[in-house]
Amino acid sequence: MGRLAGKVAIITGAAGGQGAEEARLFAKEGAKVVATDVQVELLQSVVREINEHGGEVIALEHNVAEKSDWKDVVKKTIETFGRVDILVNNAGILGNRTAFDDDSWRKVIDVNVLGNAVGMNCVVPEMEKNGGGSIINICSTAALSPASGYITYTASKGAVRSLSRAAAAEFAKHKIRVNTIFPGYTVTPMLEAANSLSDETVINKIIEKIPLGRMGKPSDIAYAALFLASDESSYMTGAEILIDGGQLTRA
Repeated sequence: MGRLAGKVAIITGAAGGQGAEEARLFAKEGAKVVATDVQVELLQSVVREINEHGGEVIALEHNVAEKSDWKDVVKKTIETFGRVDILVNNAGILGNRTAFDDDSWRKVIDVNVLGNAVGMNCVVPEMEKNGGGSIINICSTAALSPASGYITYTASKGAVRSLSRAAAAEFAKHKIRVNTIFPGYTVTPMLEAANSLSDETVINKIIEKIPLGRMGKPSDIAYAALFLASDESSYMTGAEILIDGGQLTRA
């Protein structure tokens, strides 16, 4: 308990999966949390649950692809909690399997890449006032080994990887750390939408690819994010943490 005491975190994509688990864990460890998502009802349900268990969390509707939304989120965070110490860019979309569908391409890039970039630019001035901060970008193993059939998603996550490394170098002078997590197969609503996880045959085919013999849980990612958000990782920036059960050892 208390690993994030006194800190304020913005977590995007917090209505379910990894983002919701990060919000729960960060609040449990003492952070005040601003949880954001476009899925407002689901988000509010998560936030009510956390607050009922003693957390201090607010829910904000937020389209990460919109700069105006980012400005509002940061403004409301400062008005409510007085500062921003941590940003977890968790929100992301998979898109469809049509490789060169213009509308799909733009939407995936806007959410997955532009959303991260604008978010960082909006929080950095506030983090500078505090003398530093921690930004955690949730990437994907797709940035390291292409996700079959999802060219746009793979390209977007490759961009997130490069963006994160460049930001780490750029913001270090302000004592703002930027690190990246690369989840493999993790049981989230997005993975469930892309794969028939109710089908035991599908599950077994996925698990065959993973040396540790199971898919990841949202908590596996959340605990890595907690470490990167805390002062325990104060000498880490530009780091890339792979959480895939050993999947890429077989790639």
